[in-house]
Amino acid sequence: MPEKLFTTTRLLSILNSIAPFAMAEPWDNVGLMVGNPDQQVTGILIGLDPTEALIDEALSQNLNTILTHHPLIFHPLKTIPGNTPLGRILKKALANDVSLIACHTNLDRMTTGVSHALAERLGLRDTNPLAGHEPAAPEQNPGFGKIGSLPAPVSSEQFLNSLLTALDTPGVLIAGTLPETIHTVALCGGSGSDLAETARNMGAQVYITGEVKHSVARWAEDAEFCVIDAGHYPTEKFIVPVLAEILKKSCADTGFTPKIATTAHQDNPIHWVVSHDNKPRFCQPIEPLRKHN
Repeated sequence: MPEKLFTTTRLLSILNSIAPFAMAEPWDNVGLMVGNPDQQVTGILIGLDPTEALIDEALSQNLNTILTHHPLIFHPLKTIPGNTPLGRILKKALANDVSLIACHTNLDRMTTGVSHALAERLGLRDTNPLAGHEPAAPEQNPGFGKIGSLPAPVSSEQFLNSLLTALDTPGVLIAGTLPETIHTVALCGGSGSDLAETARNMGAQVYITGEVKHSVARWAEDAEFCVIDAGHYPTEKFIVPVLAEILKKSCADTGFTPKIATTAHQDNPIHWVVSHDNKPRFCQPIEPLRKHN
């Protein structure tokens, strides 16, 4: 029989069955950041980043639990000044009994995690992990990133148009040589700059990630391999609705049907500015950039 109360502890157990916390990297911080493990969950709001605005959004819907990809706390805290962004978030969460939970690199590593959601968005087929898995059994040993094939080869122009549309972003940064025809694509949602050489060695023609390091961009230039920096947020945002659906099903399977919502307001904190008629202009979403071309 299911428990009568759906507590934070029960939610953590379900999340652990979805994306085991033990799969997180040693440097990471996952699980319950703030909150009472015995508290009853009135509802869950899912977003990418733990922010004051996300807490306000949860409170406006009477949801007392927030689940994010990025953890609020990375390192041990020596002080918590109340006038800093972190201090304000902690104060508001504690004052309103809002629990904050993070699934970070454990969600990156899971088979249907962050990079899988991005691969699905881009229409990749027959995908396998790029790193951190056993090649003989990738489904049983999930890892970081994905490599797969497009349904059919496309021109570089078609590929870039599809990429911009799929990510709903006004632009991307490209290092190295963009192939005339593209069929095999590797990617890693978020900050996956260090997997660029792995992507090339596994046969990718293009590698997509966020926050590409300058040294990696130089390497791509010298190696004549195409690395695309599509931004951190645009390459990770698709996991939010995916995680919501997975969590709804997992909760239902254990006899619970809590309200689970995805943020309607959290967006990319980085905005593009383009030059138009010799004047800087904010460009978001992608339509304004198309008009400039």
